[in-house]
Amino acid sequence: MKILVLNCGSSSLKYQLINMENEEVLASGKYERIGEDEAFITHKAHGKKIEIKHPAKTHEEAVNFSLDQLVNTEYKVIDSLDEISAIGHRIVHGGEKFKESAVVDEEVKEGVRAAGELAPLHNPAAIYGIEACQKLMPGKPMVTVFDTAFHQTMPKDKYIYPIPYEYYEKYGIRKYGAHGTSHMYVSQRLAEILGKDIKDMKIVTCHLGQGSSICAVDGGKSIDTSMGLTPLGGIPMVTRSGDLDPSVVTFLMKKENLSADEVENLLNKKSGVQGISGLAPDFREIETASNNGDEKAAIAMEKFKYEIASYIAKYAVAMNGVDYIIFTGGIGENQISVRKDVCEKLAFMGIKIDVESNNIRGEEREISAPDSKVKVYIIPTNEELMIAKETERLVK
Repeated sequence: MKILVLNCGSSSLKYQLINMENEEVLASGKYERIGEDEAFITHKAHGKKIEIKHPAKTHEEAVNFSLDQLVNTEYKVIDSLDEISAIGHRIVHGGEKFKESAVVDEEVKEGVRAAGELAPLHNPAAIYGIEACQKLMPGKPMVTVFDTAFHQTMPKDKYIYPIPYEYYEKYGIRKYGAHGTSHMYVSQRLAEILGKDIKDMKIVTCHLGQGSSICAVDGGKSIDTSMGLTPLGGIPMVTRSGDLDPSVVTFLMKKENLSADEVENLLNKKSGVQGISGLAPDFREIETASNNGDEKAAIAMEKFKYEIASYIAKYAVAMNGVDYIIFTGGIGENQISVRKDVCEKLAFMGIKIDVESNNIRGEEREISAPDSKVKVYIIPTNEELMIAKETERLVK
């Protein structure tokens, strides 16, 4: 079975074609600047990467041109689109309606649209991708896989906010979390590596990237996570503030005469470690500046690592212990000093890092010392494979 995985952003499209018999990625790519004349696609197949400038005014045009690359005679990976058995779509927000992945029908599409209020940049784009596939490959089975679904196992006392309960009932205001597909994949992968039943494991997963979230996975189920109603909550990220005293928002609105949209933009795109450091929104640049004595960059990095360690400790409380910590995501997999410094802050829990083992980027490996009471791993995430597995499961 060959499954196409699509991840539609507001102006981008990522895709992978995966052969599920051996989980091989036959082709992958990314379309950027959809809607602009400067739109271009980067396509990878047969170990080669090509970049093609091609205007795509809509997601349908981008999907259509991306599909053409799969059957292009110069570097084709399939002879016909008929070889694609099913399509899996990444959906950022499923609200309370979707507690697991779902086969696409009109009711599911309407549910994705309704949850778009909580993910206005992503859910509408996902609908564009779904409808483009319905038009270009009619009758092909499709599955929606929700970033929020994995967190639907959280108990109510973990996801409810301490505001009048009527706002939960009226508007669904609660913690939903994000990166659920990644947290699910790496926790299941760790159980596979160790040959253990995930039901017997207490794991804290740290998905650290441009957006970052921490998750307490107890017995294979998410019981708490750092992101909230939207992906703005939790630890400080590259440009997102993470958790704040709510009065900071209203104080800034009054002092700076900001609208709700303006302060939301400030907290999402101009805050986090970038906001503290005043540097470009590039984590590596900020870390380098910190190492070179830039005071604000050093404060930003320390804040980032402190909050990660604090959430790990908090989730040890939530699960009444922790057996394993996993680092994943672009920062978690590649930033050696971040992993080291976070684990050193948790020495009181008996966590010890093996410096030599930790000196690695982007590889699956245990990095804790032999006598560490909590085992620490790097596991590169693979959300696309998880989406493909969910798609295969539901289609079959």
